[in-house]
Amino acid sequence: MSLELTVPKLACSSCVDTITKAIHTIDSQADIQANTKTKIVSVETQAPATAIKQALANVGYPSI
Repeated sequence: MSLELTVPKLACSSCVDTITKAIHTIDSQADIQANTKTKIVSVETQAPATAIKQALANVGYPSI
């Protein structure tokens, strides 16, 4: 499944690293693209969207 999430707190490469690690705890095979300018995180995953969104919220990057 493809997800496109807006993450307002996405600001730097460290943020991208944190988000990537959080998503990989849910789905280690997920393909993640994060753009700090647009604040968009695109995820190709087999995990449910709710699990991905919760993982981001748990590390301080809630999506809207």
